[in-house]
Amino acid sequence: MSEARTYFVPDGLAGERIDVGVARLTGLSRSKAGDLVDSESVTVEGRVVSRSRRLMAGERIDVVLPAPPAAEPIETPIDMDVVYEDADIIVVDKPAGVAAHPSVGWEGPNVVGALRAAGVTITSYGPAERKGIVHRLDVGTSGLMVVAKSERAYTTLKRAFKERTVDKIYHCLVQGHPFPEKGTIDAPIARDHRHSWKMAVVAGGRPSITHYTTIETLGGAALLEVDLETGRTHQIRVHMAAIHHPAVGDPLYGSDPTLSEKLGLDRQWLHACRLAFEHPGTGRRVEFESDYPEDLQRALDRMRQGDLW
Repeated sequence: MSEARTYFVPDGLAGERIDVGVARLTGLSRSKAGDLVDSESVTVEGRVVSRSRRLMAGERIDVVLPAPPAAEPIETPIDMDVVYEDADIIVVDKPAGVAAHPSVGWEGPNVVGALRAAGVTITSYGPAERKGIVHRLDVGTSGLMVVAKSERAYTTLKRAFKERTVDKIYHCLVQGHPFPEKGTIDAPIARDHRHSWKMAVVAGGRPSITHYTTIETLGGAALLEVDLETGRTHQIRVHMAAIHHPAVGDPLYGSDPTLSEKLGLDRQWLHACRLAFEHPGTGRRVEFESDYPEDLQRALDRMRQGDLW
C-alpha cells in the first residue's frame, strides 16, 4: 500500500527546488522525487506544484509514497570496511549515506544489502528486511555497527542492547559550548506530534539517557564524547538540540546551515567511534574503534583554524 507523509520545510531547505527538498526529506533519489512531483503525488500547502518550485521555510509538504518494494534486501555493493568478522558476528564501519537496512522511502544503499553483495551470510533471525540487525545508525551517521551472523549472536546481542550492557561511544561536534562541560541528559523521546518525520523530547515518550563529556573546546563549537545509555531514534541529535547545542551540520534539528556550507559538510557531524560488548560466542569482552572519516576530519580541522563566525 502507498503511504502518505507530511513534512515541514526546515530552514536548511529554504530556497531549494521541490524535487531536491522531497529527496532530502524522504531519502528518495532526486529523479524519483521529481517523478512524484510530476505525478501530482506531492503538494505544497495543499497545492500541486511543478518540480522547479522553490521552497520556503515552514511550508507543509504532503507526499504520497509508492508501495515499498519487496522487503527482502537487494544486493547493493558499496565500499564499506569490515573491522572484524568471525562465525558469529561481523563489525563494519558504516559510511554516511548508507542505511542499516531497507525501509519505506529509502532507495539508497544499506548495510544488509552490502553484506549480501559481499557474500557474507548473516542469520535468518529478525524481520525479513533487517535480518541480523541488532542496532542501527542513522543514514547520516557514520561508524561502527555489529551485525549478527549466527542465531545465538542475534539472540545474545539483542538482549545485551536491551539490557544496556553494550558500550556505544560517539563523538559529536556541536554548536556552542555546553555547560556544564560534562553532564547527563535524561529526557524522554517520541515522534514529534507536529512533524511526523522528526523526533523530539516529549512528556510520556520513551526513557532516553545521554551522557556527554567535552573533549575539546573550539571557537563557537565543542567536540563531545557521548555515551548512550539508551538507543532511541536520533537520540543524540534530539538531546543536543534540546539543550540548545545542535550537532554541526544538522539543520533538521536546528543547526546553522551557513556553518555547514562553510565547512563543506552535508550531514551531521556525528560518528560512532567505539563499540564494546561481550562476544556472543566466547563471552569475552571485545572492543572496536573507528577513526573519523575524511569529511568529518576536514570539517573539524577547519573549525580548529577558526574565523568561521
